[in-house]
Amino acid sequence: MNVLIWNCRGAIKPLFRKTVMDLVDWHNPIVMVITETRLSGVRADEIIESLPFDGAVVTDTIGFAGGIWLLWRSDLVQVEALASTEQEIHAIVRVRSQNFNWLINAIYASPRFEERCILWENLKMLADIHDLPWALMGDFNEVLTEEEKSGGNHISQRRVRAIQECMDTCYMIDLGFSGPKFTWTNKRGLDDLIQCRLDRCWANPAWKAFFVEANVTHLARVNSDHCPLLLNLKPVESEHQNRPFRFQSIWLSHSDFPNIVRDAWEGQGVRLADATSDFVNKAKIWNREVFGNVFAKKKRIMARLGGIQKALANRPCNFLLNLQNQLSDEYNNILQLEEELWVMKARTNWIINGERNTSFFHLSTMVRRSKNRITCIQNVHGEL
Repeated sequence: MNVLIWNCRGAIKPLFRKTVMDLVDWHNPIVMVITETRLSGVRADEIIESLPFDGAVVTDTIGFAGGIWLLWRSDLVQVEALASTEQEIHAIVRVRSQNFNWLINAIYASPRFEERCILWENLKMLADIHDLPWALMGDFNEVLTEEEKSGGNHISQRRVRAIQECMDTCYMIDLGFSGPKFTWTNKRGLDDLIQCRLDRCWANPAWKAFFVEANVTHLARVNSDHCPLLLNLKPVESEHQNRPFRFQSIWLSHSDFPNIVRDAWEGQGVRLADATSDFVNKAKIWNREVFGNVFAKKKRIMARLGGIQKALANRPCNFLLNLQNQLSDEYNNILQLEEELWVMKARTNWIINGERNTSFFHLSTMVRRSKNRITCIQNVHGEL
């Protein structure tokens, strides 16, 4: 069971939906917290409806700043919203497969210290009125130690004391992390580069006692100046599944592919079964070694970005900054190639030139798969 947390720096951006779709596809979250959406009202509702979640709580923005979306899959988890402000959403979470309730706080702390102090006071009051297992997650817009910041001015001890007092009053434990050290960057050159750990997950002892193996991973940063956080509530070993061979129409765009077909049929005469088997074997090898799997390429790029950003946290240099920008461009360029693949998978044969419809095709495929999946059995009384 996973929870994703991401400061997207604007949900109106063209690549926002596709980035969320990729994160959901790779990490399969039951809950997702998206902060600094800079959207509310009807426009926010329209975008949320295009995402693979059917439950949502949204906070209003302050002008064109702020905004929090708490999203969830209602088939896996039940969420009851309790209260919200511009900086927080309080809700009760119950995983349907477990008899266990816990309190979640989705956080987007204001960049202004005076307003953050209001948030810290709200959390301390909340701690006094409940004894539930409790987890805080999101963008706290504050660092706690000098080690959590690189570049720029020294940290303010007054601001550190304010958040630390809040966490102590709420009996919070930092869940730690793996991956790149910093979650935010100002994306400037080496001389003016600033990096900080602003996004984090905290939990009280009761929550940690239930999710003993929970861990946090800082994922590679792309299409935002913040990296997403993956909160894995109960890590499990992934199972390898053998998938049937499928012809990909996107292969036709590669100049070498006709040679694969010709080589498979040469010398086979009318033996269709032998030619087909030979083609399948050659196509698998060629796809892996020459053309490359689109999704695997994206994952490799994200893995390299994560490694580069981890290195940048320890020893920034112009070479790594340039390589990071190059890989970010490669990631976005591969989205265009992926679009044709989703057209085929969605069994849709039209596409509007110049407009990115990948999210539509992706969602069409996910809806079809969901309809074909048996998740439970219903008796004659309508009970699941």
